[in-house]
Amino acid sequence: MAMAANFNGVSEALPAIPKLRRVEKMQKKSTITCFLGKKKNEFEDNKVQTNRRLAIGLASIALFGNARIGNSLAEDNGFWLTGPIPVPSVNNKIDNEETGTRSFLKKGIYIANIGTKGRMHRLKRYAFDLIALGDMIGQDTWNYIRKYLRLKSTFMYYDFDEVISAAPADDKKSLTELANRLFDSVEKLENAVKKQNLPQTESYYADTTSILQEVMSRMA
Repeated sequence: MAMAANFNGVSEALPAIPKLRRVEKMQKKSTITCFLGKKKNEFEDNKVQTNRRLAIGLASIALFGNARIGNSLAEDNGFWLTGPIPVPSVNNKIDNEETGTRSFLKKGIYIANIGTKGRMHRLKRYAFDLIALGDMIGQDTWNYIRKYLRLKSTFMYYDFDEVISAAPADDKKSLTELANRLFDSVEKLENAVKKQNLPQTESYYADTTSILQEVMSRMA
């Protein structure tokens, strides 16, 4: 329903598309009475093409003529990116102490601000998704597993940072420890998948799964 409301708002902001009767009147006024040496069929084909171009042009003006209104609606919805993709940063100590980052992080991903509750829900959902990833291990899907693991883990990494920042002071330490245990394990799993080492992948997946279950319980 919310999406339908947004479309209604956009349609109200855009100017109305002129009726086809007005187009027909304009075409009649501009009709040439002589064929200038061309065959009638060729003239009729040109007329049809002209009619189509005119209709498309009027529709384009109606849809995109008021660009400022469209931009304002996009900027106000909180999910539409109108500029360059921002480079995320973290405010809590959830990086790898040795490297200062996390090996699984993907660049060029836009992570919309959906609020603390939304991020907690996404953490729970993505933890579930990564647990389900175990069904694909050993099926010659290494590249897919690694890409999926990195994508989901990148979202969880930045969501965890925001959740920790918004948490009460008494909960920050335990959440930070949980995040570090998870991302330490994900780094090991991602490296094993990269090497296509099946025994290590199965071992690190089991360790990561138990931590993901903790995350789901904590974010419930």
